[in-house]
Amino acid sequence: MQAFCSFVKLRDFMSRTENGKTMASSVPGECCRRRSHHLMKPLLWPLKVLSLTTVSKIPISNTNPRQPHRTEKRPFSTMPGRYCVRSIATTSPLSSMGSWMLFLIALATSLTVARCEYIREFEISEGVSLGTTIGLIGESNPGVPRPPPPPYLIVPVPGSAVDSDLNIEQSTGEIRTKVVLDRELRSSYSLVAIPLSGENIRVLVTVKDENDNAPTFPNPLLQIEFPENTPRDVKRTLPPARDLDLDIFNTQRYNIISGNTNNAFRLSSHRERDGVLYLDLQINGFLDRETTAFYSLVIEALDGGNPPLRGFMTVNITIQDVNDNQPIFNQSRYFASVAENATIGTSVLQVYATDTDAGDNGRITYSINRRQSDRDSVFVIDPLTGVISVNRPLDFETKEVHELVVVASDSGVQALETTAFVSIRVTDVNDNQPTINLIFLSDDATPKISEDAQPGEFVARISVNDPDSKEEYANVNVTLDGGEGHFGLTTRDNIIYMIVSLPLDREVKPNMTLVVTATDQGSPPLHASRAFNLRVTDTNDNAPQFEQTMYYANVLEVADPGTSVFQLSALDRDLGNNSVVTYSILESPDTHSDWFQIDGRTGLITTRKHIDCETDPVPQITILASDAGRPSLTGTATVRVTIRDVNDNEPIFDQSFYNVSVREDEAVGHCVLKVSQFYSLLVFVLGGNINPSFFVKV
Repeated sequence: MQAFCSFVKLRDFMSRTENGKTMASSVPGECCRRRSHHLMKPLLWPLKVLSLTTVSKIPISNTNPRQPHRTEKRPFSTMPGRYCVRSIATTSPLSSMGSWMLFLIALATSLTVARCEYIREFEISEGVSLGTTIGLIGESNPGVPRPPPPPYLIVPVPGSAVDSDLNIEQSTGEIRTKVVLDRELRSSYSLVAIPLSGENIRVLVTVKDENDNAPTFPNPLLQIEFPENTPRDVKRTLPPARDLDLDIFNTQRYNIISGNTNNAFRLSSHRERDGVLYLDLQINGFLDRETTAFYSLVIEALDGGNPPLRGFMTVNITIQDVNDNQPIFNQSRYFASVAENATIGTSVLQVYATDTDAGDNGRITYSINRRQSDRDSVFVIDPLTGVISVNRPLDFETKEVHELVVVASDSGVQALETTAFVSIRVTDVNDNQPTINLIFLSDDATPKISEDAQPGEFVARISVNDPDSKEEYANVNVTLDGGEGHFGLTTRDNIIYMIVSLPLDREVKPNMTLVVTATDQGSPPLHASRAFNLRVTDTNDNAPQFEQTMYYANVLEVADPGTSVFQLSALDRDLGNNSVVTYSILESPDTHSDWFQIDGRTGLITTRKHIDCETDPVPQITILASDAGRPSLTGTATVRVTIRDVNDNEPIFDQSFYNVSVREDEAVGHCVLKVSQFYSLLVFVLGGNINPSFFVKV
């Protein structure tokens, strides 16, 4: 019964030391609790027990003893388990049954006699060399009770790998490393050392972490893609680096050390509950596949060691194309020429466009915009090569220049396109004579020129075209015939004009026939002529002219008012209003012009009032002929009218009585009296002259 109780005490002891988990004494400084029982103590060590091996409790799940773990202290009472003695080695030649009995007796006695417990904790850095001393079990720190001295019975906690990783000298209690310790594989070792006194010394060896592991990415090379239109700040989670070390020696930060062209990307990180520093790759700017299609970022992960250890990962980033670039022609306008006799299918020129996008987004097809150009399909374009060729017969004379609008389109889902202009000039063969176009510079664009035009004045503009060249005056000679030297040709600003060479006079030559001839320089030369009549228009440069400057007329003195006296006319050589003549009488009181009037249209002179021969027997009037020009020109003529007298007046003396005296000695013929007025047709009779002493002399 006593042996059974000792076994139970052993089981309880082992349960408190299982897996190296210890619990300090409840009273600080207390080393042991003793009982004064020494019944069988002398029997224990003479048995020379060499080792005691225990079997750990049966775990709920399998545990790999080489995996890194953390030690968590728990009270012994929370670690239930079943333990049994596995084997006992002894140097005594006792039988197996006897050995078991002796061991149980000694163990029961020892457990009954004393119950004392010491705790020894050691720390050793991982990675120290083989044979490094960890410490002595029998030593203690100042102020702490010293454990019993060696020798010791070493009892490893099951699964703690004490036997494989540590060397423990039973005779000295020295603990040394048997292998290079690795905290990441095993973080602590637990054992029980039992001295001769039978007390318990619980030993815990803790392996301290060193920065011996660099952060490691799951894959050293990662391939990812971004569309080039990805917005800024978009994140892509990358696999994080993991570091087996703890705390500060774990991964602390990430850096991009190369390949980040134009700082296109940046990194962000955050740590979660599992202690892993997770990594995100963010867009830092604007991506453009056409500028940079590929990035190879080298990312480093650093821990907190000094110096820090690093892990590297290469991230190859392919920028996916988006159809964001339209095709671009290598020229905005193309020029070409083709002979008008070119056959169908003749190549004229090739247009070329490029698109910096990739794939279908950069594959270009060509077409001609028929709505804006070449509706008659005179030309066609190869959609793949851009070669433009003749599709219908050409005619230089019909159309010399063909303007095409060529479209280059990519093959994206939403196709982009651009246009270029193509000018194709059709060259001619010399099969057409020149053409002449006269543009007269008169007010109504008819062939006429004013007679007052001065030499050098322009008459007409002469345009000469050769349909074979379509260039004005090109390779063409122009001549002018007719006009009797009054007209000639001159060139001003590369334009041919017909000009006045000599003064003109419509009244001399009102019309002239001229011929313009154009001759090209072909072989043989072809020519064309254009004849026209040039009319010289009138100006009021001629005054009305009477046939005579002096006209004579007669009229009776007794003529009534309105009696016709004389009709005269004047001639004006001008035309139109310039030749319309009107007549008038120049008023002059001295000539009694008021006795007469004249019809302004016919030139008929009539009496306006009664005329008096005795007043003015031969009145003289001046007739004025005026044309309707502006300014008006005039001509004059004089009409001398003789008034035929009628005996319509008796003689009248200016006095009714004359009284004169005469000397008696006056000579014969002396004038005694003179009457102031008398006429040749009057007959004077002297009466009262008894003696013929007096006579009348007319």
